[in-house]
This record gives sequence, structure tokens and C-alpha cells, in this order.
Amino acid sequence: MSTTSTEDRILSVLEDDAQASYSEIANRAEVSKPTVRKYIQQLEEEGVIVGYSADVDPKKLSSQSIAMVGVDVASEQYVEATRDLKALDAIEKLYSSSGDHMLMAEVRAPDGDSLGDVISEDILDIDGVTAAHPSFLQERLK
Repeated sequence: MSTTSTEDRILSVLEDDAQASYSEIANRAEVSKPTVRKYIQQLEEEGVIVGYSADVDPKKLSSQSIAMVGVDVASEQYVEATRDLKALDAIEKLYSSSGDHMLMAEVRAPDGDSLGDVISEDILDIDGVTAAHPSFLQERLK
């Protein structure tokens, strides 16, 4: 049996394959199915697991463009600007960041022009947003 905690082993399996069955998770994490069920329910209730999603290869999406956008926000307007950014449908995911930008947004749109419009007309129009720096995703390598 691994010295890694049960919770960490279960999360590792889910991060590797969010569609894994309880049986598969139990087998790979070396615990019983009821243990898996209990831990997953607890982790969902605590907000550790916030959802399940599919990873996609942007290059294979013929109907969608994806960009990671570094967003800079005026400190005094951070809360309001973050709330407004979270409300935008085109923003799939939003992260606080300790890197070059205060926030990192995963933005999706039907094509590159639409993605540019989201950045210039939606994101940059939010009060408190001072800059947006897009990096268009081209091909998933791992």
C-alpha cells in the first residue's frame, strides 16, 4: 500500500481520468469502492472537487478558439472586476495568479476574431481591468 494519503491517491486518479468509475478509482488507489464514494462525496461537499471536465486539444476544435489571457486589475477594484469577469460566458475558467498578471482567464470563442472581440470589447471594458495579454492556444502537447 502506498504511503500517499487515501485522499491524495483518489484525487490523483480523478485528475488523471475524471471519467474513471468508482471501481477503477478503488483499484488504482488501493481502497474499497465505499471508501472512494465517501471521500469523493466529502471532497465535493468541502469544495475541493469543484467539477468534472474534459480536457480538449485546441487544434482539433474546428468550431472554437481558446486563449489564456493574463488580466491586470487595479487593486482597489479587484473584487468588482473579478465578479464581472466571472459573469462573462466566454470565460471558461478564471484563476488568481502570482505571476506576471493578477488573473489568468481561459477564454473560448467561435473563432480568433470573436476571441479578439471578447478581449477588446468585454474584458477590457470592465471597470478596473487595466490590461489583457492573450496567448492563443494552438496545440496540446501533453
